[in-house]
Amino acid sequence: MNPVIALWAHPRSISTAFGRMMMERGDVTVVHEPLVTLVDYGSVPIGEQVADSAPAAMAALRELAAQRPVFVKDTTEYRYQGLFDEPSAMRDIVHTFIVREPKQTIASHVHLLPDVTVDKIGYGHLWDLFELAWQVNRVRPVVVDADRLLADPDTMVRKYCAAVGLPHIPEALHWAPEARPEWERTARWHVDAARSSGFEASTKEYAVTVDNDERLRAFYDHHLPYYKKLIRHAI
Repeated sequence: MNPVIALWAHPRSISTAFGRMMMERGDVTVVHEPLVTLVDYGSVPIGEQVADSAPAAMAALRELAAQRPVFVKDTTEYRYQGLFDEPSAMRDIVHTFIVREPKQTIASHVHLLPDVTVDKIGYGHLWDLFELAWQVNRVRPVVVDADRLLADPDTMVRKYCAAVGLPHIPEALHWAPEARPEWERTARWHVDAARSSGFEASTKEYAVTVDNDERLRAFYDHHLPYYKKLIRHAI
């Protein structure tokens, strides 16, 4: 049985660039945000299946892995209650997580979605899913520190590959800038990834930030404890 490797991410965490790197490898099937699509549209095609629930989506990913390893990336603006209602759906999947210091991610998220609510910032949902994955599989999930990934991509990707049982392919750390068809539905969220050619730290500055806005500061104060819990487990 080929593995299904899941990368769970709060929004604005460099996860799309990570997925782009996995596409560049050429030896895994990459599935982009099926659970977000499921919540937004009520169903999601995965391989030859159409899933109408989170457990059904996980089952479809396992079926897809009959052909070759599968890498699936999803974000946690939603809780995906179906996975908590049927935790066995999380079993026998290699669960990994990516987390980034919240100041930049919150400013970026609010810039794209000004009316975002506190829960959709996603760190709380990410932590809950981390605990669920650990409980179900009795293996501590792999956690990637996105800031360290940006600072030293080769070392961090090498560690990640070793942890999930994939060969490290250094050439996959660089790619041609392009807007991938997988990103079309949510293209405005992936502009930076489409313009990128590797893991690159953002130089963007935002007018509204955690340091000058009370609402964003409240978001930060709410999610910082979850970030700290997750980053303790970073590889």
